[in-house]
Amino acid sequence: MNKEKFFPTKVIVDRDYKFTQRSDWSELSEMFSVMVQIGFILTIVCLDGYYGITAASDQNSTDPTYLEYVLLQKDHPCSRRCTVGGPPMVCRYNFTIEWYQTMSKACYSCPFELEDCKRPDCITGDGRKRSIVVVNRQMPGPSIEVCLGDEVIVHVHNHLMTDTTTIHWHGHHQRGTPYMDGVPFITQCPIQPGTMFTYRFVALNVGTHFWHSHSGMQRADGAFGPFIVRQPKQQNPHRYLYDYDLWTHVITVLDWTEETGMQKFIAHHHSNGDNKPTNILVNGKGRFLEFDVENGSIYTPVERFYVDKGYRYRFRIINAEFLNCPIEVSVDNHTLTMISSDGNDIKPIDAESVVTYAGERFDFIINANQTEGFYWMRFRGLMDCDDRFKSAHQVAILQYLGISDVEFPEGSPSYRTAHKEGLQVNALNVGMEEQNTSISMPHLRSLDEWDESLVETPDFKYFLSYDFYKKDNPHFHKPNVYGFHNVTDTKQQLLTPQLNHISMKLLSFPMLSERSHLKPEMFCNESTVSNCEETYCECTHVVQVPLGSVVEMILVDKGFAYDANHPFHLHGHSFRVVGMERLGKNVTVDEVVQLDNKKLLMRNLEDPPVKDTVTVPDGGYTIIRFVASNPGYWFFHCHIEFHVEIGMSLVFKFGEHSDMPPVPQDFPRCGNFEAIHSSATFLDSIWSALFTSSSNTPNVQLVTVFIPLVLLEVLR
Repeated sequence: MNKEKFFPTKVIVDRDYKFTQRSDWSELSEMFSVMVQIGFILTIVCLDGYYGITAASDQNSTDPTYLEYVLLQKDHPCSRRCTVGGPPMVCRYNFTIEWYQTMSKACYSCPFELEDCKRPDCITGDGRKRSIVVVNRQMPGPSIEVCLGDEVIVHVHNHLMTDTTTIHWHGHHQRGTPYMDGVPFITQCPIQPGTMFTYRFVALNVGTHFWHSHSGMQRADGAFGPFIVRQPKQQNPHRYLYDYDLWTHVITVLDWTEETGMQKFIAHHHSNGDNKPTNILVNGKGRFLEFDVENGSIYTPVERFYVDKGYRYRFRIINAEFLNCPIEVSVDNHTLTMISSDGNDIKPIDAESVVTYAGERFDFIINANQTEGFYWMRFRGLMDCDDRFKSAHQVAILQYLGISDVEFPEGSPSYRTAHKEGLQVNALNVGMEEQNTSISMPHLRSLDEWDESLVETPDFKYFLSYDFYKKDNPHFHKPNVYGFHNVTDTKQQLLTPQLNHISMKLLSFPMLSERSHLKPEMFCNESTVSNCEETYCECTHVVQVPLGSVVEMILVDKGFAYDANHPFHLHGHSFRVVGMERLGKNVTVDEVVQLDNKKLLMRNLEDPPVKDTVTVPDGGYTIIRFVASNPGYWFFHCHIEFHVEIGMSLVFKFGEHSDMPPVPQDFPRCGNFEAIHSSATFLDSIWSALFTSSSNTPNVQLVTVFIPLVLLEVLR
């Protein structure tokens, strides 16, 4: 028996929750090895019971390839230092998703007693009480932090009473495990209330990602959390640029409203409610509601990020927002060294601020080289969050160690002071035409090697345009009753966002897992529909692409209706952002096509960044490139929840059904049910209902009811 199969030499968990090198491992390892050879399943408690290790084997076993660590405390042992050649781990998590409440009874006297705000299950938000949807009574939910190659197993228990749910692993491509992508009616059936679904896959995409509910407005109400996949230091091209990469330096931002996401959605789509966030939360915390005290007023706590002078820290920011609220991020007196976007490394670039859109992630380095003290980290909302509407903004605190936690930086935060002058990455509505004050996505330089997606001529070029249209969308405007033009109050006229004039209608069963039920006539695209520019078109919008094709998508934001913003996310793949430009206040598809024919669309085909979520300038275009290398049905959609939920999406079918991995055994099925009986079966049912007593005497009352039905069936 090889004792290193389960207990690798020189690897142990220490009390700081890190994997460290130990030279005195042999004695403990020998003890474990003897117990394993006897054939037992072991649970070993290490170092004051912080973690447990389980292993199962017999004397002749040759195939164990994973260590499985059983969670004994809050911090998960899979969050560790990754090593070259280190064994992968099985990382288990239990997610219980349920309705909950901010400022609940769990918060006791928060914020008057600050320690009460840190109690278990206390979610403060911005001080306002409201209903939320959370996992394990945390917001953000549990952080999944693993190493490349670890197996992730998440048991999702749906305790929502009446709502279904799914979990999407945003940024993870699910190669080989497409059924784990977590999109209802595309890759799986929704998880029903009172049931459990297990997601199981191997972490194959390094970087900063996040998980979130992909059902309704649940992400808006708090159902999201970090998903970080690290790699060994030796494989990290930025390893010499920073000293620490801590789980406490993960930043998750969310636009926030006083009502639930569904309440806001209904009020906006069926009445005159607005779609504007009033606030922003940073790691579920923020200032907004003032609480009166003797000497003035106080707020609920904001997030604090601790640094030690003289060291450099990697920060990871995740944008979990659900509305049209890009966020400008900056830190007083500190420069941001941008090193990654959507989990993919870029050539480092120093900037004073970065703008992040819903679904995007950025990694940056902060050098703690300033005077020890407190500094505001500022989050300034743009578009529907700007000073034309709610002036939504928020702060966190960058705090040097050794200073009291009750103090704050100088100055009172405001929307006006949230802006920082200087070079900005990913600026709003700016493309490659501007390089003096901003750096757009295509100008960031990827550290990935050149690949075939950057060939001069793609195999498949696809123009995808969108805008908001004045149509009688029957879900919100019944024609001739309260149709779009029947409603005179413009605040109650709902414009419909569509891709190529089509609204997505999902099927009643998952395309991927129940693909044997699919028929060609179930799908549509712009070549199979007509008159959609004038009337409302809704169907299952699917674009089919041969496996291995180099795909170029030219996304066109026509920009005639609103000065809006749409970040788009592709499931199952990353893409190169090769072009981006704002052409004017608005633009037509024909104008973009003509420019392309004249080779006037700017493209970086040398080293553009790799992403999975990208924005499009209003009145402009963004060009993305990728190889359709992951067979399956993959969702492509606007990441603003109000837009995707009413059809601003489509599905890519990459490859043929024979190319797709087999459906897992006993995978859940769903769909419509329609009771269809033959005449004989129908008459037998009637006869049984009439003679319900042991005396075979017919029920007179039922006879008078059923005789007309029998006659109709016979005549039919």
